[in-house]
Amino acid sequence: MEQILEWDYTLFRIVNQGFQNAFFDWIMPLWRSKFFWYPLYVFLIYFLVGVLKNDVWKVLIAVALLIFVSDGLSSHLIKKNIKRLRPCRTEIIKNDAHVLVPCSTGYSFTSSHATNHFALAMFLFVLLGPAYRPLRWMLLIWAGSIAFGQVYVGVHFPLDVLVGTLLGLLVGRVMGNLTKKYLSTKPLP
Repeated sequence: MEQILEWDYTLFRIVNQGFQNAFFDWIMPLWRSKFFWYPLYVFLIYFLVGVLKNDVWKVLIAVALLIFVSDGLSSHLIKKNIKRLRPCRTEIIKNDAHVLVPCSTGYSFTSSHATNHFALAMFLFVLLGPAYRPLRWMLLIWAGSIAFGQVYVGVHFPLDVLVGTLLGLLVGRVMGNLTKKYLSTKPLP
């Protein structure tokens, strides 16, 4: 376990310090903010209304449940039991960390940003058919960029983000498959 944590610290330093540049320093604090993404969420709702028509309400309820489950698992079950300190609060890292946002007092493992965004991205990936292949992959890249941003701004270790990603992908896949069963628009184009 000690070797894994050493790799995690090393990878944290590579991303958090080695990738430092003025553009990332400007964009990454915004990139991880939910307010920054409101236009995308509005677009996705509009898009889903157009694609799913009468089933959109089922999907919106499923998304609310999806976030409740993914955030509940990450923030309330795992974080409160593992109790890993954030890089900006970890003694051997905090003096070197390039921290660009306020350091939360909450725990680090797993990254709820990674969990929730990957859950949503995978959920939509499952629901959208082959005609939307580019959009499906863009959603996963989007979630990945937000997860990367968590390490870059100094509030999560790479392992927090990796496990959050895997958890989000799992929750998104399960919820997407369950939701698909209840849609009248089958299969999505």
